[in-house]
Amino acid sequence: MKYAVLLLGFLLLQSCAGQSRLINAELETVTKEKLQYYLYYPAEYDKNPKDDFGILLFLHGGGEAGGELDEIKKNGPPKLLVEGKEFPFLVLAPQNPHKQKWWNINAVNQLLDAVIATNRVDPKRIYLSGLSRGGSAAWDLAVQYPKKWAALAVVCGMAPVPYAHWINKKLPVWVFHGELDKVIPVQESDAMVKKLKEMGYDVTYTKYTDVGHNSWERAYTTDELYEWMANQKQ
Repeated sequence: MKYAVLLLGFLLLQSCAGQSRLINAELETVTKEKLQYYLYYPAEYDKNPKDDFGILLFLHGGGEAGGELDEIKKNGPPKLLVEGKEFPFLVLAPQNPHKQKWWNINAVNQLLDAVIATNRVDPKRIYLSGLSRGGSAAWDLAVQYPKKWAALAVVCGMAPVPYAHWINKKLPVWVFHGELDKVIPVQESDAMVKKLKEMGYDVTYTKYTDVGHNSWERAYTTDELYEWMANQKQ
């Protein structure tokens, strides 16, 4: 009898130990991101201290991520600034600190808000652009913060087509891509532009027939792009 009781107890313990469980739990997380950046002020900013200005948030591609801050001067608006080009609005160009991670768009949005809060920026003239990995992040920012932007220009970025309808329908969009792109296929932009146009969005699409992934070299030297941006206001 004694051994039978012990055996029964052992079997019950084994039975309890083998059961699956579902618990309720909660953890408040904190994510920090250190973002280095360049901030350009047009000459008129100091000449007209009572005026507010537009601002362009530019997000670079994967090749400039995780290195020295100077590396983001290789392409896009930062490259043009080094070459002496002047813009009629501020330009904010942060660096993605991770070589093999996507942009932390929540951190980028916080940085943008901080810059806007401490400078004379018109909140109705916030422009957004990015190339390659930065172009993908630009699409994501437009999807997740739809009421923030006055204009969006995306160069060879991966597109969140299923969420296209989350983008503000009043947002003017200009998309650039090279047909020979083997890194991010042109079909990404084809599908996004098609979807947006079907829903009645204001979209301009520039597709380069003889260009690969480096479509940013032509896109960001298109003077009409910056004139178009400067004319947009929510």
